Amino acid sequence: MAEDKKPNFAIQRVFIKDLSFEGPNSPEIFQKEWAPELSVELNTAHRALEGEFWEASVKVSATVKSSEQTAFICEVEQAGIFTLSNFDEAQVTQILETIAPEILFPFAREAISEAVAKGGFPQLLLAPINFEAYYQEKKKQEEK
Repeated sequence: MAEDKKPNFAIQRVFIKDLSFEGPNSPEIFQKEWAPELSVELNTAHRALEGEFWEASVKVSATVKSSEQTAFICEVEQAGIFTLSNFDEAQVTQILETIAPEILFPFAREAISEAVAKGGFPQLLLAPINFEAYYQEKKKQEEK
């Protein structure tokens, strides 16, 4: 009986929900000096599905400009379905905003890297993210 109350977290599926790549100034940008300036936007989200299933996602938008021109914009929403049982509401939220994105981000990072390379640009490897710190900062912003 005690086994039934044991907290359980499991990955059911990982998938790309949305992926886009734009190279608005190609091919002309390839003939100019390459001086990349990267900006990255990150968002996490989650929602309840049926039963003990949850969807969590990480949306990453990477924009690179070179010499004031947009070289490319690459966006990916990487999602996953997770099972969470025997956690309280605060724990569920924290898991879906920290552990789930930690699992999903490497997949998003790889999708962006591949899309950028297929767009003809040098490989883009995004730095790892501390989702626990990101979650704490997000909570502070929501409290204000």
